Amino acid sequence: MSKKRIGVPDGADGWDSYAAFYDWENAQTVGRRDVAFWQGLARRTRGRVLELGAGTGRLTLPLARVIGTRVIGIDRSAPMLARAVTKRRRLPVASRPTLFRGDIRALPFASGSFQLVIAPYGMLQSLTRETDLRRVLDEAARVLRPGGMLGVDLVPDLAIWDEYHREIRLRGRGPGGARVMLIESVRQDRRRKVTIFDQEFVETRDGARTSKRFAVAFRTVPVPAMIMRLERAGFDVAHMLGDYRGGRWDPRAEVWLLLARLRRGRVRI
Repeated sequence: MSKKRIGVPDGADGWDSYAAFYDWENAQTVGRRDVAFWQGLARRTRGRVLELGAGTGRLTLPLARVIGTRVIGIDRSAPMLARAVTKRRRLPVASRPTLFRGDIRALPFASGSFQLVIAPYGMLQSLTRETDLRRVLDEAARVLRPGGMLGVDLVPDLAIWDEYHREIRLRGRGPGGARVMLIESVRQDRRRKVTIFDQEFVETRDGARTSKRFAVAFRTVPVPAMIMRLERAGFDVAHMLGDYRGGRWDPRAEVWLLLARLRRGRVRI
């Protein structure tokens, strides 16, 4: 393990550069295995649904296919959202979600305007500072109706992953038919539970080779600690799930899913 102290990066860094490769990489990692879970939750929701960190629309678009324009997505990265906007044009007008560029720490929506807010696939882990996580949970509580639900999906145990340096993690055909290779390093600040992924995407097309390098960072908050933060923001955790099929959670579960309801007449702890 590296002894060098790592400064806490802003979790928003790197995502603009990631936009061109995000869908390609995720098709080979998480794929669509969480889509049906969030679609089912959205179907059972009466009212509008807000996705925090909508990105390229990997989930936003499938949600809109089942509940139409009740889906709203917000993301800070213009290049990520530009890809979502392009894909949205393939949907019928009556099924197109609304997409906003904005800061999830200060949501541009009226209080009590959503019935469901979702933070899928480790989205809250990109908040590398405690003050940012607190602000986002407070904002989620503000825009939810009393009794509304917040869904949180965490990637387990990032903070205990082994460090490695410049390993080839993925190869294949990328956007537009180019050959793409992902060379990746992992750095850990285990005290802060911050994991930094240094990524280099190398594209080869017609013999010409180009590369793009950037880093993205995530902070792991263990499930018991996340529950405490949710309760302080005015939520009661209704379900703890360990997979996308509704299995029970335990510390070794493949995913950490929390579904929390906003208290009626909430008083923050």
